[in-house]
Amino acid sequence: MRAVQITRFGGPEVLDVVDLPDPEPGPDQQLFDVAAAGVNYADTHQIENSYLSPQQLPLVPGAEFVGTPAGGGPRVVGLLDGGGYAEKVVAHPRLTWQVPDGVSDEQALAVVLQGATAWHLLRTSAHLAAGESVVVVAGAGGVGSLAVQLARRWGAGRVIATASSPEKRALTEELGADASLDPALADDDPKAFTAALREANGGQPVDVVLEMTGGNVFAGALSALAPFGRLVTYGMAARQETRPVAPGALLQRSRAVIGFWLAHCMARPEMMDDAMSELLPLVAEGALGPIAGGRYPLSAVREAHQDLLARRTTGKLSLDPSR
Repeated sequence: MRAVQITRFGGPEVLDVVDLPDPEPGPDQQLFDVAAAGVNYADTHQIENSYLSPQQLPLVPGAEFVGTPAGGGPRVVGLLDGGGYAEKVVAHPRLTWQVPDGVSDEQALAVVLQGATAWHLLRTSAHLAAGESVVVVAGAGGVGSLAVQLARRWGAGRVIATASSPEKRALTEELGADASLDPALADDDPKAFTAALREANGGQPVDVVLEMTGGNVFAGALSALAPFGRLVTYGMAARQETRPVAPGALLQRSRAVIGFWLAHCMARPEMMDDAMSELLPLVAEGALGPIAGGRYPLSAVREAHQDLLARRTTGKLSLDPSR
């Protein structure tokens, strides 16, 4: 089979398209033919070996796929421990979900990892209550674009998004954000970002922040929190050191910092079922609109990573193993 393999850690240049033996299913696993593979920002960390868990070489990146069981069967979307950038994968059937008619491959890929992340960020980690204000950092991205829509659907009082260009900020407002701003405000001084967030919230501190950047964006967002506010951190996109948070700084404002990693939901499949049983029907009904960010040939995987790192993309990126 054709697959993307890395044999050394680094940037997009380490992604090589090679021929590999078909994977062999282990206990309780099944072989699937891949129609489309998802690309996530976490993959750029994985190939650098800068993610949350150490990686072992050689490896095939990729944590999600849409495909059919080898030998035939219904179309499913599934999550993987790795190996998704390939024509075939082995997956645990408990971490696959049938894709409804009317939901495209790209839409299914958007909800299985990024949509489930957005769902759990708001429901499980932040415990969003109706009327609360929500800040979505990177609101035009895969997770952010869905989080904006879900926060609006679930009764957030005010939704504020950040995005790196005027076009992306306009997109977040089309998706339901009441206001949008440039996260570059935090580049030199996190206090400027704090002030901008509060201004966007009518001069008031904010209740919930979904944050995946780190560095000054994290610091500025934390300072913008109201008493009993929650900042949920789920990424390190800035690749920038984040200042430690002193317990006293949390006590003074009754604030919380909560970490989230979807891998822990994968270890409890019923948590994934909770999200997928709501998200896939919403997409099928047209009530939730994942943003297709581009479908790249498997042979152009380096370009996909380059575009992602350069912030040239919006929404969900995918790879076509047939090309």
